[in-house]
Amino acid sequence: MRTTLDLPEDLIDEAMKASQSNTKTKVIITALEELIRKSNISGLKKYKGKVDLDIDMNTIRGRQCRY
Repeated sequence: MRTTLDLPEDLIDEAMKASQSNTKTKVIITALEELIRKSNISGLKKYKGKVDLDIDMNTIRGRQCRY
């Protein structure tokens, strides 16, 4: 989709350096993906401590207890 944006040039330049992107399009796509990822993570944080999983990691990994 083609869209015209009025963005501060210094902000775009700094973002391109920080993300090591060589195009403005790529840096904007990266920024949008990161925003969505952070939003999804914050949505999952509300479940912290509310889900009780009875998982024995040693059994899953096939390890034997040495003690």
